[in-house]
Amino acid sequence: MCELFAMSSRWPTTVRLSLDAFARHGSPQGPHHDGWGVGWYADRDVQVVREPRAAADSAYMAFLQSTPFTATLAMSHIRHATRGEPALRNCQPFARELGGNMHLFAHNGDLGAIDELASAPDNLFHPVGETDSERAFCALLGRMHALWGNCAQPPTLDQRIATVAGFAADLRALGPANFLYSDGQALYAHGHRRRHGDVIRPPGLHLLVRHCAREAALLADGLTLRSQAPEQAVVLLASVPLTPEGWTPLAEGELVVAQTGGIVARLMPVPTNHL
Repeated sequence: MCELFAMSSRWPTTVRLSLDAFARHGSPQGPHHDGWGVGWYADRDVQVVREPRAAADSAYMAFLQSTPFTATLAMSHIRHATRGEPALRNCQPFARELGGNMHLFAHNGDLGAIDELASAPDNLFHPVGETDSERAFCALLGRMHALWGNCAQPPTLDQRIATVAGFAADLRALGPANFLYSDGQALYAHGHRRRHGDVIRPPGLHLLVRHCAREAALLADGLTLRSQAPEQAVVLLASVPLTPEGWTPLAEGELVVAQTGGIVARLMPVPTNHL
């Protein structure tokens, strides 16, 4: 399955990524060769670099490694194609504008019946490619449009969290539904199930919270974060832990919301009573 990574920090952080190293975490063979992408926020916009080939063979990735970017919010995706050919239109993260903000989305899983959820007649958002992930993003934006579309000011964080949580619950009914989403103001991470060997089970995402002193660095396999800001705080999420210890697996169906390097909400799914 695909690999996800996201970061939220209090102060701008220099990020150096090695996505081919991320891919090796899930399998010794590094199966995620069908595309990759990185998106980060800068000046109220997003910079997205995507490519339908293995990150290990990419000149673009080599450039990002030699010229790391600085951001307070970033996410990346490495693709193992299950729906849609290896093509740029099918590479993640996906980016769209809504309410004057850029929104980013990346998904890991297999949503067999997503077409019905994404094809509401009043939905203004339509996929460019063929992936279930982009259809899920369009479905989420369709719900978010009801909050953002007619507001002079952004909807409250509580309103946005409730909408994302409801969307996540509907997505879980369709299949493995790990996703990362940002509305430009907060980062939302939903952990569900992913493939572990031959079994699909929780956890789907892992969480690490770090507080760093001035000029401290976080070094991990495939990731280097550096910041010279005082009292830096960082929230990291990844499909597979990037360091030997310190990562917490998200519970099945858990939604984590982060802003400026801190966790502002953690929601567990409402238990369902089976008769």
